[in-house]
Order: sequence, then structure tokens, then C-alpha cells
Amino acid sequence: MKTVPFGPTSTQVPAVAAGMMRIADKSDEEIRALYTAARDAGIDFFDHADIYGGEAHRCEQRFASALKLSASEREQITLQTKAGIVPGEWHYDSSYEHITSSVDGSLRALGTDYLDVLLIHRPDALVEPEEVARAFDELHSAGKVRAFGVSNHTPRQIDLLKTAVSQPIVANQLQLSITHSPIIAQGLAANMAGEQDAVTYDGGGILDYCRINRITVQAWSPFQTTFQGEVIFGSEKYPELNAELDRLAGKYDVEPIAIATAWITRHPAGMQVVLGTTTPQRVADAAAGSDLPLTRAEWYGLVQAAGHRVP
Repeated sequence: MKTVPFGPTSTQVPAVAAGMMRIADKSDEEIRALYTAARDAGIDFFDHADIYGGEAHRCEQRFASALKLSASEREQITLQTKAGIVPGEWHYDSSYEHITSSVDGSLRALGTDYLDVLLIHRPDALVEPEEVARAFDELHSAGKVRAFGVSNHTPRQIDLLKTAVSQPIVANQLQLSITHSPIIAQGLAANMAGEQDAVTYDGGGILDYCRINRITVQAWSPFQTTFQGEVIFGSEKYPELNAELDRLAGKYDVEPIAIATAWITRHPAGMQVVLGTTTPQRVADAAAGSDLPLTRAEWYGLVQAAGHRVP
């Protein structure tokens, strides 16, 4: 498993992380099989959020109760979770009270004394950076959270937080797949009138911003066509892309999901692919792509096969 630098820290993390969003209705045995497949593939990084599972901390609790990790095994893995979305009423809350209470709930649910990483799940239009900073400072000094990051944030939203937050922002979790790739395609089509890819959706160059500021990009929904859309593989909307994925899979003797993984991990930004599958074999198949040395021609060929223009 290829590893990448984690933000500005000296820590190396696997280029593929296991997302735990869909384990709420899985049995203990199924969760253990998923965990084992991840560890066998070299994945020791597990991504959670307080809202995953349909009720507060449900997936976190299922993860802990199914695995019953010993203290030594807990030390071997990275647990990341997110806070900032209020379910039910569905609004965003990055206040001091909400962040700290959510972390306490995550610690109880996960059965651990500390979180390796906490992300602010969505940008809060009502954010007060000083409150976020107060929460981060208290959580860090208490040993409850070791590192902090964000999710779905633009460059200026990160800069706004940094006016008060003193800890480094180690990660920004963003949606990215071959087909849903505005954070990459916009740079290729910049300043081209009439090109859909030239439209800026991320506040302007978020991928370059993260590289400059040594923030690790974590790619969520890496195999979906759009937000909450169908998976790429077998999609009737992308016959050329699937043909190219199949061709490269044959060349490298892997499954197409490995090529879709490699398209992200090949990028020099050193991104992490956050898997959402609960199928152990798909975890193994996807992880096999982390080290594939796609050529520039193959990488750009996938961009074009997905319908993006390379001028």
C-alpha cells in the first residue's frame, strides 16, 4: 500500500482509507470481515462521522461494538471522524458547544480516549472562527483530538478558519472521481469560454491551494458519477470510460476499480481515496490500485474518456 504525507505532519498514511458510512445495518461478523480485509490490504485508516448511520454516532458505535479492539490494536489504527452537521433539522453548526459535545459523543461511541483526526464536516455560513479555535484548543490540550481538518471547504473558508485556529489543517475531504472531477478539470479548461469544465465550483483552485498549504485531500465518493449518483462501473452514461477502464485493468491485471483508484492516487497531490464499499473483496480490489504507475497518457486518456476536454 502506497503511503502519503498527512498534511504538514511527519506522519505517513495509506493512500486508501476505509469509509464506515454504510455499516449501520451490518452484522458484527460483516463489520469484522470488512475491517480484516482493510487491514490485510494495508489500510489502517478508518473514516467516520457523527451523523453516519441515521442516528447520532450509530456507525461509530457499531464499529466499536463489533470489533472490540484491544488497547494495542487501537494504537495501530487511525480513527477519523467529523462533526458539524445537525441531523433531522439538517443544518450546520460549528459552534464551540456543538463541536465539543459531538467529540465527546464520538469518543463514547468509539470506545476510545482520543480521536486521531477531527474534521469539520461542512462549511458553516454562520461560522465564528474564534469558537472553532476555542473548541480545537480545548480538545487538543485535553488529549481528546490529535489533529484537525475540514471537509468540503473552499480555499477562502479554510483561510477564514486559520485567522483564529492555531493547529495545522491536515486534511480537506472533497468529492472526487474520474467523472466528478471539477477540482482537476477546471484547471485544465481554465479561461476557455463556453467550456463547462471552466466553471469554478470550489472558490478557485482548491486542489492547488491544498498542495501549496500541505493539506491532504481525501477523495470521497471516488467511484460515483455525480453527487449521490450511480457508480461508474457499467454506467450506460460512460461507455468510453468503461472501455478504457477495462483495457487498463487487463493491462495491469487488476479490476477496473483499481484503475479508478489509481487515477486519483497517481496525482502528485498525494491524495487519499476514501472507500465507501462494505464488500471486503472490493476493498482489496480497490486498494490494489494505490501503487499502479499509470502513465501520463493513460491518466489523461481516462480524463478524456470521462468526457472532459483536454485542450
